[in-house]
Amino acid sequence: MDKKQLSFLTGGLLAMAIALGIGRFSYTPILPLMQQKFEFSETIAGYLASANYAGYLIGAILTGLFSMRARTVPVLRLSLIIGVVTTLLMSLTTSYIGWAILRFLSGICSALVFVLASSMVLEKLRGIDKTNWSGFFYMGPGYGIFLTGISIPLFYNSWGWKGAWIGLSGLSLFLLIFVFLTFKETPGFLHNKKGRTFQKSLVPPRKWLPLLILANGCEGLGYIVTGTFIVSIAQNTPSFHFESSIIWTVVGVTAIPSCLIWSSLARRWGFVKSLVLAMLLQAVGISIPVFFSSPFSLFTSAAIFGATFMGITALGATLLGKMVPTNNSRIMGVFTVAYAIGQMIGPTLAGALSEATSNYRASLLGAAGIILIGAISLISGLKYERKKESKSKSPHLFKS
Repeated sequence: MDKKQLSFLTGGLLAMAIALGIGRFSYTPILPLMQQKFEFSETIAGYLASANYAGYLIGAILTGLFSMRARTVPVLRLSLIIGVVTTLLMSLTTSYIGWAILRFLSGICSALVFVLASSMVLEKLRGIDKTNWSGFFYMGPGYGIFLTGISIPLFYNSWGWKGAWIGLSGLSLFLLIFVFLTFKETPGFLHNKKGRTFQKSLVPPRKWLPLLILANGCEGLGYIVTGTFIVSIAQNTPSFHFESSIIWTVVGVTAIPSCLIWSSLARRWGFVKSLVLAMLLQAVGISIPVFFSSPFSLFTSAAIFGATFMGITALGATLLGKMVPTNNSRIMGVFTVAYAIGQMIGPTLAGALSEATSNYRASLLGAAGIILIGAISLISGLKYERKKESKSKSPHLFKS
């Protein structure tokens, strides 16, 4: 991969860091700080989270309904700008309705960036037969999460909860400059007919897509419970005497290399097998705080969660990109819609259930169970992978 291609890929990584790692997930570590100040319930917290994911759903639907191929870069850039502005505006109101509207708009922008950036990057990587680099691109949210985890305590200790939102918007603006300089259309980067044909011949048939989409919906519904409340869980655990935001830093640290690791495992074992393993591991990690409440168990749960949630997204999106190798922004939108529906429902249900039971145990067990169902729905693909491996007599089923 030459310098121009690596620069483009880095720009995509930073776009994902802004839109998802900061714009979408910053609510998780700031939530307990806002609850301390305004004393709102877990149900309200769930509603605010769901507002963001409802926006994410709308954004995903838009990309599924309308082809944005000719306007990809302008729409992506506008989405990033609006996302940064909504992060800033979170500090300028104390209205629940105002927060919900801003989180909703942020969600729309996050989905547009995820779908459009993924489509751009995956198509270009297929064109040069470098889809194994998709793991580098999907490290972006992990970087964003890590940055929020280490910076929010600094902003909060200096300027309070408002300072946390303002500081993150400034950080996003700084990263946005690099995105505008590096992440743009480069037509000469695209075309490699041989590489593109090679990729197409080594993937599951399109008739298997509904099961992949179903599993992605289960992942969205299950992962988001921990993704929304893990910092609050740590803060409400009597034995946890650390700064609660350090839990989110652990998530970011393990998320950063996870996509590269899972992409490597997928080339060795196959995408379906890797997806099933990642989802099973995530279900175990999510359920750990149900049975153990020590600081070590919370750190372990956070580490496993970080090591799997973006890896699962990267594996699923890359596999879908291989199955639908060109003009795939619409099917990527459908794929993301399933995920968005799940993650929109999850926080509201988990928040209400947690408030009713005065703990998160039932919510976490339910989330782990849903992810387990998603993993089971993929099992039929294992037979296909074994069949293809036998036919090709190669241990590297999806070698990129």
